[in-house]
Amino acid sequence: MDPVVAAAVAEAHRTEWGLVVAAAARLTGDLDAAEDCAQDAYASAVAMWAEHGVPERSGAWLTTVARRRAMDLIRRRDTLRAKLPLLADPDPVVTDAGDAVDAGGGEVIPDDRLRLVFTCCHPALAVDARVALTLRLLCGLTTAEVARAFLTSEATMAARITRAKKKITAARIPYRIPDPGELPERLTAVLDVVHLVFTTGHTAPAGDTLQRRELAERALDLARMLRLLLPGDPGVAGLLALILLTDARRHARTGPDGRLLLLAEQDRDAWDHSEISEGLSLTQEALRQRPYTRYPLMAAIAATHATAPRFEATDWVQILALYDQLTAIWPSPIVALNRAIALGEARGAAAGLAALDALAAEPQLTGYHYLPAARAEYLRRLHRIEEARLAYDEALVLADNTTERDYLTARRADLDA
Repeated sequence: MDPVVAAAVAEAHRTEWGLVVAAAARLTGDLDAAEDCAQDAYASAVAMWAEHGVPERSGAWLTTVARRRAMDLIRRRDTLRAKLPLLADPDPVVTDAGDAVDAGGGEVIPDDRLRLVFTCCHPALAVDARVALTLRLLCGLTTAEVARAFLTSEATMAARITRAKKKITAARIPYRIPDPGELPERLTAVLDVVHLVFTTGHTAPAGDTLQRRELAERALDLARMLRLLLPGDPGVAGLLALILLTDARRHARTGPDGRLLLLAEQDRDAWDHSEISEGLSLTQEALRQRPYTRYPLMAAIAATHATAPRFEATDWVQILALYDQLTAIWPSPIVALNRAIALGEARGAAAGLAALDALAAEPQLTGYHYLPAARAEYLRRLHRIEEARLAYDEALVLADNTTERDYLTARRADLDA
């Protein structure tokens, strides 16, 4: 294959797949059929672009071909009305002109990605099913790639995706953008899926690598897509800001030897300052709207870290205040854990340790290795060495990521030295 064409098709797959599948799904109402139509469109692109050149608007080209395939499929259905898809919206709401692309010849194609993302992330589906469908249908990952990302077998992931699609049909989940009254709650479910995809990529729960860049990059793509489609929503702006400000540290998180580097050890010159600049601007925009929601506050915490010239200059008092606001609107064990760590940095190791110990009976944290790891660090500062040693041992039992385990092992060994 012509390398120029191959690169163009690969880039179009990364950036346009969700748009192409969504446009086909709007017509077929069948997610499997929509995927087939999208795959046909990309197969056609390989041949047609090699012969006629890469079109200026590859997404519009692919979407047009997929829609034509979908129309051909519909025409072949002799009993179309009897089999009218449950996903189809009989009176679909076309979004404004900003959500449309001109496919050539004056044909305007509505951007259906919002409908698809709300379908994939419907609350009726289990969280793991939402994530799997989002990666498969909006990001174009193969079933094998999704399975690898979550350390499960391809057969298990294929079954999970199939069950999710059947649940959409059985539960008569509509293929549409939620009504205004439903939108805030439904959008939160979408943002949570994108955030989960990013956090899984930023720090892999298990495996030999600290990061899974393909997942972090897909989450960033999804957040940018949502920003394009919902430019005025502060939660979307906050999530994109949070991802950018966190992702900016990706190159500084490990040393040349692969060793994990915490914030205090990282070379801040190695941070991606273009991402930081964009993230700060989005954070400021998101915080202009009141009342605050979860992601703008989380972005503000990340922004406070990003603007500190060195670790010792971090405004922990400000971070603690932001965690207090976040706890008020979104109380959760993870937020409580992070607040306890901020408290320890702002008011001393004893205060941080007391806050961490208060979380010991929290069921959601019993298998979370960051709790004993944080306790170990504060016990270490307080020179309670034997207790710190035991806390490191507990963290090592729970940690499954090799890079993090190596870091914890080294910290524990330092106690003996």
